[in-house]
This record gives sequence, C-alpha cells and structure tokens, in this order.
Amino acid sequence: MQFAMNALVEAYETETGTNCEIILGSSGKLTAQIQQGAPYDLFFSADTKFPETLQASGNTIGEPVIYTQGQLVLWSMKENLLVSIDQLSSNEVSHIALANPKTAPYGLAAEQVLKELNLYNALEPKLVFGESISQVNQFIISQAAEIGFTAKSVVVSPNISDKGNWITVADSLHSPINQAMIVLKNDRGLEKEAESFTAFVRSVKGLSILRQFGYQ
Repeated sequence: MQFAMNALVEAYETETGTNCEIILGSSGKLTAQIQQGAPYDLFFSADTKFPETLQASGNTIGEPVIYTQGQLVLWSMKENLLVSIDQLSSNEVSHIALANPKTAPYGLAAEQVLKELNLYNALEPKLVFGESISQVNQFIISQAAEIGFTAKSVVVSPNISDKGNWITVADSLHSPINQAMIVLKNDRGLEKEAESFTAFVRSVKGLSILRQFGYQ
C-alpha cells in the first residue's frame, strides 16, 4: 500500500488539513507491534486475517472493512528476460523473490500460485524471501533476484511504471487478496479522526486513487 497510501494521505491532508503519519511494514509484523502496544490509530492490512486477529484480541474498535482487492504480478528488471511463469524454471533465473508467506499476504499468494501449478518443490532452491513487499521490490530493482512476485500497485506507481517488465498473475491461482482496514483501540483519543480517514478511503475520490494504483 506504500505508493497508494502516499497518494491517499496527500489528498486527505489537502482536503482536511489533518496531518497523517505512515508506518510501513509487513501486515504480520505490524500486527505483532500493535499487540505489543504500538501507538497506531489505523491498520491497513494486505489481507483480512490480521485485522480479524486484532479484533479477536481486543485491539480494535468496530470490525474490519475490506477497502480493496489487490492483484499479484510477476516483475523483472532484467533486460531481455521474458516475464512468464514458465520462465521461472529456466536457467536464466537463479533467484525468485517473494515476501515471507507467514507475515506478508502477497507472499502467501505467491506461494499458493507455485503450489497450485506444482512448481513449488522444484523451484524452492531458487526462492529468496523478503520480510515485506518493500524488501522484495528492492531485490527485484537491484537485480539481486532476476524476477519476483509483487503487488500491481507497485509496478503501476508513478516512480516505477516505466521500469522493467511485468505480467498479472491469474487470480484463479490464489486466494483473493482482499485487503481490510480497521480502527485501533488506544488512549490517544483520535478515533473520530481515524474514522474520518477510513470514510475518505471509501469515498469516490479515495476509491479513484486506489484504482489508479491497480487495485480492484
């Protein structure tokens, strides 16, 4: 959500004058931080499971709300490399980047794709795991990995849209990447501000920004 969230926050701050601070991390790691008392007001996850976990542990106000559905892509910065699922098995590819499936929903989706296609065991020696999508992107951009799985919102973002080659991975190969947001319980007294931001994300303007970044 990094690039889309930057755009959402910029638009919201312009419209309301309310300043927002963004903390980035994998959904699983952010969940652990929240459970340990991190002073966050809103949680935007790349799935529904982690917000539901926080609700069950009493860390939230209200229920998780699905704000978008993400899309998984296969991306490479390696010149002249044909980007395809078949290419993953070729000798041209020694490293395949994906986020840690235990903490990052897009990593779990990538793992599901490889298992659905019966490729996981054969490709396991090539797999390089990032702690988050951001780290996966670094692996791909630096070409430490010739190819990798990331979010469509990354490859269509303004700073990256002209870099490398990518394909969308068929949604039928993995569980839907439904992404949920939830207001967090703490003693900061900013519940109304948090709820105002969630309303903005679900507004015509907010949804338009999400669509610009490849979200459904």
